[in-house]
Amino acid sequence: MLKKLFKNTIVQLLLAVAIGIVTGFYIDGAPLGAVVSIKHVTGQIIFFLVPLIILGFIAPSIAQLRSNASKFLLFAFGIAYLSSIGASFFGAAVGYQVIPHLNIVSDASALKELPQNMLKIDIPPVMNVMTALVLAVVIGLSVAWVKSEEFTRLLDTFQKMVLELVKKILLPVLPVFIFANFCFLSYQGAVTTQLPVFLSILLVVIVCHYIWLGILYLIAAIYSGKNSWQVLKHYGPAYLTALGTMSSAATLGVALNCAHKSPILRKEISDVSVPLFANIHLCGSILTETVFVMTVSQMLYGTLPNFFTLALFIMLLGLFAIGAPGVPGGTVLASLGLIISVLNFDEAGTALLLTIFALQDSFGTACNVTGDGALTLITDTFEKRSNK
Repeated sequence: MLKKLFKNTIVQLLLAVAIGIVTGFYIDGAPLGAVVSIKHVTGQIIFFLVPLIILGFIAPSIAQLRSNASKFLLFAFGIAYLSSIGASFFGAAVGYQVIPHLNIVSDASALKELPQNMLKIDIPPVMNVMTALVLAVVIGLSVAWVKSEEFTRLLDTFQKMVLELVKKILLPVLPVFIFANFCFLSYQGAVTTQLPVFLSILLVVIVCHYIWLGILYLIAAIYSGKNSWQVLKHYGPAYLTALGTMSSAATLGVALNCAHKSPILRKEISDVSVPLFANIHLCGSILTETVFVMTVSQMLYGTLPNFFTLALFIMLLGLFAIGAPGVPGGTVLASLGLIISVLNFDEAGTALLLTIFALQDSFGTACNVTGDGALTLITDTFEKRSNK
């Protein structure tokens, strides 16, 4: 039982954060130098994997669209994208209003200096992140256009290979990397003073989730001319399952059962749209990531991203998060390239974002899954009108 508990990714991340913060209070000298080296090596491994993760999850997702390019599915992809970026822009608007009023102090001069890294082992990635993003899109589109079964299977196999790399290399290394980063942040005095800020932001994010779900179900009611409560009231079990599993895939069976209970959803439409939206509709996760990147930016770099930079990040995030791996913090993993290249986050910023996002990922997933019910009602109505 205890062994199984310690294998849980969230437990490992929590332990890494706790041990890192406590260690940072007492560490100094040679042990601190060793942690600097550990952070460098684990960071090199993680960032070597980033382009492979982008290629492995984005390209196959785009390639698979070609066989489903019907009007119904294009409409489903369209509203899922609009819901995701709409939620993200809503989160950004709230963030610009709330974050400046929080007591977030970024004073680099007040932080202790870290010793120099003595272990210079560099593992350069096979390509930079923007090259990986563009290559993933180009490969995915070209395979979709030529309708190549061989390359589709090859990309699917590559995706499975990358998922194994995530599970067997990245996830075991990630807690060590996070431990080192939180050890430094604690040693320098950056995290302990900001803990109440993250708790406040988490509460703000959860309230934003509920507001966005209300907006989605209101839009669904207006578009369909039906009472969307007849869908929402059945989604309690799916919401709770998503909270516990932090996985849309693991919640899929329960979500389908919830949709089948609704008297205003047709089973033949739910059976297509619910699994589809489980993979492409990430309104809660993207909203959360947007607010958190703003918070981390203010905390570590002393400023919020400017609106145009954040808008570009959101528009691209809505596309690339579709290929997110099904692990805690998967949306952030899929968007690491954007975080690094568009927002210019360094290793400390990405590590902090990965951690705080993964630790609350259940709330974002629960919002994603529950929002799928509203989009299913919209697609059900669209399909019915299209056949008239």
